[in-house]
Amino acid sequence: MLRFVVAPSGFKECLDADGVAAAIRTGIRRIVPGAIVDTIPLIDGGEGSARLLARSTGGELVPVTVTGPVGEPVAAHYALLGERTAFVEMAAAAGLSLVPPDQRDPGTTTSRGVGELIAAALDADVEKIVIGCGDSGTSDGGAGALRALGARVLDSDGAEIGEGGAELLRARHIDVSGLDPRLSEVDVVVAVNPENVLCGPNGVARRYGPQKGATPEQVEQLAAAMQNWADLLRKHSGTRCSALPGAGASGGLAAGLAGVLGAQLQSRFDVFLESADLDRRLEDADLVITAEGAIDASTALGKIPTEVARRAKLHSRPVIALCGTIGPGADTSYDHGIDAITGILTGPVDLADAITRAPELIADATARTLRMLLLGRTLRAA
Repeated sequence: MLRFVVAPSGFKECLDADGVAAAIRTGIRRIVPGAIVDTIPLIDGGEGSARLLARSTGGELVPVTVTGPVGEPVAAHYALLGERTAFVEMAAAAGLSLVPPDQRDPGTTTSRGVGELIAAALDADVEKIVIGCGDSGTSDGGAGALRALGARVLDSDGAEIGEGGAELLRARHIDVSGLDPRLSEVDVVVAVNPENVLCGPNGVARRYGPQKGATPEQVEQLAAAMQNWADLLRKHSGTRCSALPGAGASGGLAAGLAGVLGAQLQSRFDVFLESADLDRRLEDADLVITAEGAIDASTALGKIPTEVARRAKLHSRPVIALCGTIGPGADTSYDHGIDAITGILTGPVDLADAITRAPELIADATARTLRMLLLGRTLRAA
């Protein structure tokens, strides 16, 4: 009897990991009705992570209204988990999906709502706060979040700077005298992609600024702002954030929390995948299917499909990746353990229609792929 492990990420702004896993399972059952299908929906700390964590652990999703990335109130949430732990999903308060397309400017968007979520978690009397990074619509180095927690970021005249990443160019001093004292009584962990650094040619401004709406000129302005912020954080606490692995996560949010709150930066896979017992379950698989909205050059830089593939290859298991789009550089994933990539679209489809039909498209793509694999087995047998 064939045993499948289905370990996908969600399709951003479309379908969460649970939904993707269910659609893949449907496609498998269509072709191999008697198969054993072990579904392991995976999160990376980005959009939808709090909801999935609360559901999978028997926790509670707590609604909170916070300041959104463009300054307007948004309905957000955090998850209360066991052992007096809270999970704060950055994207729930300051995600790119919360920034209207015509207002996407990382020079002005703010992470203030993330700090407000942290403060709400403190009100719940937790002992540990885990902050998931990913899918951010900001690039303010976490300055907005820190100010929501009582810190002040000042310019050369001692006045507070404004909101947004561009304002970090003016930052000269960090005043923590008003910082919420409860922060010293909790462990703060930031789950990051270690590939995301704050500064330099591969820094967060240059890598992610354009997809958040920055023009080429703004990208360079933000890169300079991040370097100034890194210098200030080092002066303030001694923390060298400029090249610290993961410090660039969520527009530098991780750097601000590490440099001011002393937060621990941990690999998101160490934080999220171990509890899923992924390695043991991969060992028993005949075939591993993973998935993400897009497979491209960035997939090899710490994304879920290549992490699943890397672990599967420790047990010599074959891996197929499904995706909504196959982008430039997707072939680099083959060097990281993915054996085949399948796009779910068979022709031009309107984006809104593709989002609505995502479960159907994913199931169909899974079924087509398995038909091809079974045909290959027949040919080899012949």
